[in-house]
Amino acid sequence: MHPTAAGRVYAAYGGVYIGVAALNFGSSMALGQPVTDFIGVAVSLVGMGIIMFGPRSAA
Repeated sequence: MHPTAAGRVYAAYGGVYIGVAALNFGSSMALGQPVTDFIGVAVSLVGMGIIMFGPRSAA
């Protein structure tokens, strides 16, 4: 894999992992889903989108 693409793939994997793990852990350990779980997942997915779809550096 090309070195510049590796960071984007890692960001995508991390964003999906955070989303799935946070929601699964929250539903298994608490009664219901606190709103903050969904807000946290949304923030992490926005960050992942910025990394994935942002402009590439010329370096």
